[in-house]
Amino acid sequence: MALATHVTVQFATDLDAPPARDIVRWAKLALETKMSQPCEITVRIVGEDEGRHLNERWRNGAGPTNVLAFPMEGLDLELPLLGDVVICAPVANREASRDGKNNHAHWAHLVIHGTLHLLGYDHLSENDAVDMEAQECSLMNELGYPDPYL
Repeated sequence: MALATHVTVQFATDLDAPPARDIVRWAKLALETKMSQPCEITVRIVGEDEGRHLNERWRNGAGPTNVLAFPMEGLDLELPLLGDVVICAPVANREASRDGKNNHAHWAHLVIHGTLHLLGYDHLSENDAVDMEAQECSLMNELGYPDPYL
């Protein structure tokens, strides 16, 4: 049964990214793994400047990274607002090219990865990483894409 989820896609860059309909489909697939009630997320596609700023400001990282997740916590809303996923388009595209991956499959993986973070998955411990990667691989397989960790 499909949930009444709402996925907003924001394009804050003109750089190549998959169409919004694909991003919505990938995020909803990941949301259905754990959500039993309607929810809302935003997936924002950014350039390097915004990606760098967000990573340095909120994650203490250096430079832009491929995907960031910002879960909303402590809000009591009628429609659960899970949070935001931010994907840095130039980093995502460079990674796919560098690693010889299908660009569309790599983007699907990043959307799924970020969405799973909003659902509470993490990879800080080895056990958590194994669980999260298994979920990612299962969803990628469901989409007909290869294991993103090979």
